[in-house]
Amino acid sequence: MEIDDDAKEIVREIGSAINESVENSTKVAEAIERLREAGYEMELTLRLEIGLRPHAGDDEAVTDGAALDLTEEDLQVLQRMKIRIDPEK
Repeated sequence: MEIDDDAKEIVREIGSAINESVENSTKVAEAIERLREAGYEMELTLRLEIGLRPHAGDDEAVTDGAALDLTEEDLQVLQRMKIRIDPEK
């Protein structure tokens, strides 16, 4: 799918925001410091994939009430990424 320049810029902004969040995270900095204190240097490489698709049209089916089974570990990862899951939906 070909995306327009505005969408490309927004995707770049998302990547930059995520990068800044990791760089400015005190939790990440503290973990890196603990690793250094343990005698290790770290090289961190994060891979970000953003998939885009057009909004579903009115004539396309939308799945309501789909179940999403998440483990406690899944929820912790999402929470660390500041992603909130609304259990009411």
